[in-house]
Amino acid sequence: MFDFAHPQYLYMLALVPGFVLLYLAARAARRAKLRRFGRPDVVARLMPDASKYTPAIKITLALIALASMVVMLARPRAGAKEQQETAAGIEVMIAFDVSNSMLASSTDRPDGVSRLDRARLLLEKLVDRLDNDKVGLVIFAGQSKMQMPLTSDFYTAKMYLNELNPSLIAYQGTDIASAIKMAMNGFSPAEDMHKAIILITDAEDHEGAAIDAAKLAAENGIQIDVIGLGTSTGAVLPGFSTAEGAPVVTALNEKLADDIARAGDGIYVNGASPSALGDLESQLDKLQKSEFSTVSYTAGAEQFPTFAFLAFVFILIDVFIVNRKISWLKGINFFSKEAVAAKKEEKR
Repeated sequence: MFDFAHPQYLYMLALVPGFVLLYLAARAARRAKLRRFGRPDVVARLMPDASKYTPAIKITLALIALASMVVMLARPRAGAKEQQETAAGIEVMIAFDVSNSMLASSTDRPDGVSRLDRARLLLEKLVDRLDNDKVGLVIFAGQSKMQMPLTSDFYTAKMYLNELNPSLIAYQGTDIASAIKMAMNGFSPAEDMHKAIILITDAEDHEGAAIDAAKLAAENGIQIDVIGLGTSTGAVLPGFSTAEGAPVVTALNEKLADDIARAGDGIYVNGASPSALGDLESQLDKLQKSEFSTVSYTAGAEQFPTFAFLAFVFILIDVFIVNRKISWLKGINFFSKEAVAAKKEEKR
């Protein structure tokens, strides 16, 4: 089996006939200019070192080299085979808080990194640690939304990170119970797969029932771990004020976050802790990995070195061929009438 990693580059091969036409046009224009000076056979004697054949040879070599480089860019591959791979992991649904309170500082300093930005950074590092696990993403505020179903494509998962912001949820507030239930519905029906929900939030739950939802998840064999963002002393929410005009202060509810984790048979970690992700990873490792099979296509052996070598060889040959006649072939004219007549005379 022979294929190309980047077949779109093969369209550049259309340049080859284009250069051929340009070369033929240039040679025709040259002959027309020479005819202005006199008869071609007479003018040819005035240019004894001009070769009739080397320009055609050089353009041929250059075009072969160009075609080889185009094929090289397309990355030809040979020997690709279908292969069955078996991977072991767990299913992880991430419930990400995008309520307005996440815009507040994650530290005691009003100009500190926002909880949302710190949560994005933690999520990116977390995804890098999930290895063969499947990951999905639920975002929530006053209501919940399935942002990304379970997938093993972590590159796609990371693409969502910069898009996470409060504008994605029209109804603001914080309904953690709704997020837990939606995350539970996002898992596969496979009973032998171990499952976990990672809740990233400042735990300002406005609707209640979060602990009951966590208990329900635990009863269904789903572990809930919580990453808390912010500080218990609170921070001013920029751009928001009370009806009396006073600034809105929002704080991390660590007690509720810890209670949710306990009810969900998981752990609570503070997002500001340097060991947060390590502790969370250790907790997830306690879940037994389940095997699941995926069909993948292994990339064939790369063939571009062959075409790179061909391009180099033809360019090298072209460099050493000059446009004037080759010295040891100066006395030979393979196609002139005189040469043909001389050969006939020799035969007699």
